[in-house]
Amino acid sequence: MTPETMKVGKEYTCTFTLKNIPMDQFGRPGGMMSLADLPVEKYGDYTSTGTIVSRDSKMKLLEVEDSKSDGKPKTYAVKFENVENINEV
Repeated sequence: MTPETMKVGKEYTCTFTLKNIPMDQFGRPGGMMSLADLPVEKYGDYTSTGTIVSRDSKMKLLEVEDSKSDGKPKTYAVKFENVENINEV
């Protein structure tokens, strides 16, 4: 399934990758993308699974809620091209 073929009103999960973002020593999104007071150790790609919250077909972006988030859910804007394994729940 692709982001373009998803149907309105259905719930979907996916695997997503955030490209070249600041990361902490544990390989999690860091810097401005984190509430933890840990320094940025490196820049790299972060891959996780999550639930698709919304889709912007014009900008080709998905809002994805990260399933690995502890506490308050984190959402990310992810390009269509960086999303795979889209499945209806």
